[in-house]
Amino acid sequence: MENHNSHSPSHDSHGSMKSYVIGFVLSIILTIIPIAIVMNDMLSKQLTIIVILIMAGLQFVVQLFFFMHLKDEAKPRYNTMALVFGLIILLTVVAGSIWIMSYNVVG
Repeated sequence: MENHNSHSPSHDSHGSMKSYVIGFVLSIILTIIPIAIVMNDMLSKQLTIIVILIMAGLQFVVQLFFFMHLKDEAKPRYNTMALVFGLIILLTVVAGSIWIMSYNVVG
């Protein structure tokens, strides 16, 4: 008898329908919250920006775990390290760009 463990559905990297539905519903909720706050002018400008950033961060986490299956990989550590490295580069470029734009005073 052949061993088919490496091709069994339980080791497949695809999520279940329940996982996709939960991710979709969370994504919708995390999108509606900032829209409702902005459209109804519920908070000050600073608090609105903070809420939008928090919802964006949560949306990022939902996308990673429910749709990109970060936790389902056989070696998630490598994917996580690559993700963290990419985020460090992204934050460096964004922070550097903001710093240059803020302090580049033409005089």
